[in-house]
Amino acid sequence: MARQIRKVAVIGSGVMGSGIAAHLANVGIPSLLLDIVPNQLTEEEQRKGLTLEDRAVRNRLATLALKKLQKQKPAPLSRKSHVHYIQPGNLEDDVEKLAEVDWIIEVVVENLDVKKQLFEKVDQYRKQGTLVSSNTSGISIEAMAKGRSEDFQAHFLGTHFFNPPRYLKLLEIIPTKKTKPEVTAFMKAFAEDVLGKGVVEGKDTPNFIANRIGTYGLLVTVQKMLEGGYSVGEVDSVTGPLIGRPKSATFRTLDVVGLDTFLHVAKNVHDVVDGEEKDVFDPPVFMKKMAENGWIGSKSGQGFFLKQKGENGSEILEINPNTLEYEKRKKMKAPSIEQAKQAKSLNEKLSILIQANDRAGQLLWNLMKPVLIYSAEKVYEIAGDIKAVDDAMKWGFGWEQGPFEMWDAIGVASSVQRMEEEGATVPSWVKEMLTSGRERFYQDGTFYHHGEAKVIPINGKIIHLKALKPERVITKNSGASLIDLGDDVALLEFHSPNNSIGFDVVQMINKAVDEVEANYKGLVIGNQGKNFCVGANLMMILMEAQDDNFFEIDMVVRQFQQAMAKIRYSQKPVVSAPFAMTLGGGTEICLPTASIQASLETYMGLVEVGVGVIPGGGGNKELYLRHLERLPEGANIDLQSIANKTFETIAMAKVSTSAHEAMENGFLSERDGVVMNGDHLLYQAKQQVIHLHDAGYRPPTRKKIPVVGETGYATMLLGAKSMKFGGMISEHDLKIAEKLAFVIAGGRVAKGTLVDEQYLLDLEREAFLSLVGEPKSQQRMQHMLMKGKPLRN
Repeated sequence: MARQIRKVAVIGSGVMGSGIAAHLANVGIPSLLLDIVPNQLTEEEQRKGLTLEDRAVRNRLATLALKKLQKQKPAPLSRKSHVHYIQPGNLEDDVEKLAEVDWIIEVVVENLDVKKQLFEKVDQYRKQGTLVSSNTSGISIEAMAKGRSEDFQAHFLGTHFFNPPRYLKLLEIIPTKKTKPEVTAFMKAFAEDVLGKGVVEGKDTPNFIANRIGTYGLLVTVQKMLEGGYSVGEVDSVTGPLIGRPKSATFRTLDVVGLDTFLHVAKNVHDVVDGEEKDVFDPPVFMKKMAENGWIGSKSGQGFFLKQKGENGSEILEINPNTLEYEKRKKMKAPSIEQAKQAKSLNEKLSILIQANDRAGQLLWNLMKPVLIYSAEKVYEIAGDIKAVDDAMKWGFGWEQGPFEMWDAIGVASSVQRMEEEGATVPSWVKEMLTSGRERFYQDGTFYHHGEAKVIPINGKIIHLKALKPERVITKNSGASLIDLGDDVALLEFHSPNNSIGFDVVQMINKAVDEVEANYKGLVIGNQGKNFCVGANLMMILMEAQDDNFFEIDMVVRQFQQAMAKIRYSQKPVVSAPFAMTLGGGTEICLPTASIQASLETYMGLVEVGVGVIPGGGGNKELYLRHLERLPEGANIDLQSIANKTFETIAMAKVSTSAHEAMENGFLSERDGVVMNGDHLLYQAKQQVIHLHDAGYRPPTRKKIPVVGETGYATMLLGAKSMKFGGMISEHDLKIAEKLAFVIAGGRVAKGTLVDEQYLLDLEREAFLSLVGEPKSQQRMQHMLMKGKPLRN
């Protein structure tokens, strides 16, 4: 019988333990969250007359953790109601329940003796074959399993989640010598397919893979900053997106992680290594002093940066490592930075910066050189191959390229020559690769491994559009491409700036549906950009409006509405695959599709009110229809509550913080799916197309739609006017709300009147056009284009 994980026990209810339980809840797996029994009453418990024997006291730690989960930001739960999947308990009253679970995860204090005592207890109560794992970030997995039963050791391994577990992709799996290979294989597949993780297998070494390389890189950066006389702000301005790293760069990352946590992770390695490596893992004195002062980052209110109110509003100050005083934040200025910003690809940027002989170039070379050498020295000690190291750094630290991919980008042969000229020792295996005639770690679908070209394993659930495109483009224009995904399924990919919708994208939607109806089983609408789609091309709309070219805007909106109708009534199934920002027109494209397969991290909403208009591509009608569709056949319909919910969602520009929340907001329904692993999104969407086609797909029939009419319009308007009188919205907000209410109500008709779709679309288009002509709406559009945030005027 195939192994299944139906229920989990998480032992330890701190930030990490509760975060793992929350992520299990996000995928629908119930868990027990267990912690120790407190030995003292709080003042509140005393006031309530509770004793140490009361269950509420004994479960206090886990219960408190669940309360915190619901308030934390970013939210660990993809839907607040998911907290009901987690049952709080304690390690004394509930220890026997360990026999009921399929996986036990230890997330207690980082102390080997404590963990060993806990596992002795777990071994007594678990049933044979139950998986047990530790979420340690650095303690030896072998040492923890020592002395346990044979069955325990065969089913035990390290599962190091990165924090926060919902958002960070990496899961390092560390088997022991006695872990059954099938247990490791099961955990890898389960973590990837069900938990949505990027999994790497590490060896049982201090800090495993990502923290070993990442901590080394951070400490080297601090060292080079001090040696070169750079400031904290200067370092952060060049170690972020400029080199393919997250916006938080170096020191902002440390503030988010917490200096206390970072120093602990560094100590894990420092205590067990020798020589130069030991020196690097000994953090400089100023960092230790910061920790002593409690300046450990975001959680204490100050760290490497301090936000404070100044004369011109809030300003961010940076710490001076020499004086431990806060000063104005500085940014690095150098010719190579400006040059790199003009480069099209990350590889070009890195080449420009590394070869530059200015302050930025010198710093980046001095940081990169030791990290590349260290990665090459440690790769086979900490991991199975270079790909595991690269994947760990990309998934755990948010690097765009892992160290060996970066080395390829800057040129292996030329950089090795420079390293050696500067007196550095490059690991012999790297030089052997160059001597053999191979110039790159990765080439032609292989990576270098122990003198051989090892084929990069192909994961059938991961579709790489970039790799498909040279051979498989059916047709394209400046805004989108139609690509053959194989198995008689086509994909429409947007590639306009920010994946915004302009005339070119609308044209391609029409072409795509025609092509698919003639020659394919169905269509996926998806891409692999930064965001699925941020809506209509606002610049184009604003320019046409300022030129009073309303005929042109009317034509574009009509064509967009017609394209959405074409998607809805296509003879072949159209499946959308949204992820990340799916706003305005991006949501309007998804709503009429036969099925939406959304990544868990999909932020969906009709946000047009923020730029002074209402949805114009059918979004109002589609959201209203989706709410109607949720009601069972023959149910007594309360049309007003449906109209109110639709009105409120659009008027307040509600954006979901997850795909599960998009379901609550009515954007997703039962016919849609949530994909946990973003890398599998296009694959799952493609499978859904095939499934719908093979099940004999038929498009929906055109039906008349019941509306609330004039009385419903008055009800919606009353709510908006109350907000205006309460000072919560402006005069212009009220004007937009009036137009929106009129569209959703179906205009001046009696309640319950059945109207056709085109009638609602005409109302929507007229309202959109009238608002586009308003000077205050144009001000909102301009503000959004210039500042990237809404204007409340």
